Amino acid sequence: MQVIVEFFNKLDSAIWGMPMIVLLFGTHLFMTVRTGFVQRKTFTAIKLSVTKDPDSPGEVSQFQALTTALASTIGTGNIVGVGTAVFLGGPGAVLWCWLTGVFGIATKYAESLIAVKYRVQTRDGRMQGGAMYVLERALGLKWLGILFALFALFASFGIGSGTQINAIAEIIENNVPLPIPRIAIGLVFGVITAVVIIGGIKSIATVCEKLVPFMAFFYVTGCLIILVINADFILPALKAIITLAFQPGAVAGGLVGRGIMLAMQYGIARGLFSNESGMGSAPLVASAAQTRNPVRQALVSSTGTFWDTVVVCLMTGLVLVTTVMKNPDINMDMIQNGGQMTTAAFSQIPVLGPGILVIGIITFAYSTILGWSYYGERCCEYLFGVKGMLPYKIIFVAIVVVGPVLSLDLVWTISDILNALMAIPNLVAVLLLSGVVAKDTRYYLSHLDERDETPIPVIDK
Repeated sequence: MQVIVEFFNKLDSAIWGMPMIVLLFGTHLFMTVRTGFVQRKTFTAIKLSVTKDPDSPGEVSQFQALTTALASTIGTGNIVGVGTAVFLGGPGAVLWCWLTGVFGIATKYAESLIAVKYRVQTRDGRMQGGAMYVLERALGLKWLGILFALFALFASFGIGSGTQINAIAEIIENNVPLPIPRIAIGLVFGVITAVVIIGGIKSIATVCEKLVPFMAFFYVTGCLIILVINADFILPALKAIITLAFQPGAVAGGLVGRGIMLAMQYGIARGLFSNESGMGSAPLVASAAQTRNPVRQALVSSTGTFWDTVVVCLMTGLVLVTTVMKNPDINMDMIQNGGQMTTAAFSQIPVLGPGILVIGIITFAYSTILGWSYYGERCCEYLFGVKGMLPYKIIFVAIVVVGPVLSLDLVWTISDILNALMAIPNLVAVLLLSGVVAKDTRYYLSHLDERDETPIPVIDK
């Protein structure tokens, strides 16, 4: 096992080296310019996200598509993932994580736009879309679409299932006084997951539509309480986050800035894990939305990155850094991972703190499981047709059952690798079709209510 862990750690470091950072962050910057800084339309996009468009083609509302995507992105990456970034990359990783979100809005917008533009419809009326259809239909690169679908399929077992249920088991084990076997946790959540995903996208979207607003409000309220408690350390924490993003150093409490390379590596990697901008996951559900033109849904999808990283991840980072600076008695040598850092932060809230964290992680992680089950289904259907969907669901539920007993560090590492492998073909599609994105953006931003009359192809899959 030690040899396997070392192999995947080396592979992770190699894949998440400077070339990947340049490709990902460079795409964010390039698409920001190409779209005319589409981030300026964020509040328009938020308004559109709660506007129904029932007469347009699609299976779910724009808000349901957004909450399903948010269910997948607002997960352990926002809590444990940010903690891991700070633990491994220092406080400066928070800045790189945040910047990945700010500029990643443009990439999330672009990948969702082309996913809706090149989506297809099955004979029974279901909408299918995503990077694999874009690569095949718009660019004639079906082989690259197949690779994306394969990487996403396997990623659904890691980022979408294994890491999430493992985090649920760990938080229950550390905060619930009664000893509950990890396998029992897996069995309970496996049964619940099976019941929901059997109903397909409409069942998943209905659950996510109700769960996501509740869980986000609940967690953000907890963060705000902690920031009020740590109010005197907010400005010093912001200074430390900005300074240590570019140079090594240390702050009160034992947090160490490890230099720009490690801060960038872990900040950008966890930023991608958190908001998934550029990874091509959210467009899989954006393609199913009822929308009159691609730009409307692209704007709605882009708000997912805003809420996930620009708001929630920044709050988590501030909570962690202010907590360590305020409580220098916290022994950083005794903390083994980002999850334990987050537990220490929420323990500051008298009585209710551990409960808020437990409920937050369970709801965040479980909603991610639901959202990623849909992503995996779409990729499985693209690769194997309808006949592959039942075996996929069985395997996915099985991973939920056994996930609590897996090595968390190894699962996180493999998830990071699969994230990068998914992102590469998706970013190829985004960059090669940036002209299409720019053209549609210029037109539809001035004609948001206009319908796209381009017929949606019907396929046999």
